[in-house]
Amino acid sequence: MPLMPETFTFDRIASPIGQLLIAVDAEARLRVLDFDDYDERMRRLLRRRYGPDGVRLAEGRAPASIRQPIEAYFAGELAALDAIPVKTAGTPFQLEVWAALRTIPVGATLSYGALATRIGRPGAMRAVGLANGSNPIGVVVPCHRVIGADATLTGYGGGIERKRWLLEHEGVDVSASPDTRRRQAELAFAP
Repeated sequence: MPLMPETFTFDRIASPIGQLLIAVDAEARLRVLDFDDYDERMRRLLRRRYGPDGVRLAEGRAPASIRQPIEAYFAGELAALDAIPVKTAGTPFQLEVWAALRTIPVGATLSYGALATRIGRPGAMRAVGLANGSNPIGVVVPCHRVIGADATLTGYGGGIERKRWLLEHEGVDVSASPDTRRRQAELAFAP
């Protein structure tokens, strides 16, 4: 007997950098956050993660426990996203990387290599980059806080301008020299 597809509530939230698409499961855990102009990519990732018939998106209003922290974050309450419960489907390595992304503090950045080292896999920079790029919960699982080894802004699924906006919103001086940003990152993670 085939399994019934999991149903996620599908909602949209306005933000200063474009409309957000979110999917929330029955336990009020955020499963997806992407931008409206990447709707097809989001649906493709859902099919890849859950199978072609594994998820059904039901239009509806996400619970306040998800909507309010997202809205608060964009209104300047930067730590509000930390309270949002998330759940994702992915490989054990991807889940490890995505969990590590949530430990990068607001206002800090890390390089792919530094993130690989933090999870105990210093040679896995490229794999960390691929996992980062497959993150289904942008903004809340802050893949935008990962930058190039030379402290430059590198690829972001929502576009570099959105990455720049998010980092500036969080207090990162993206116009600072790469050396200054590296020092800032070191200070953010100093014991």
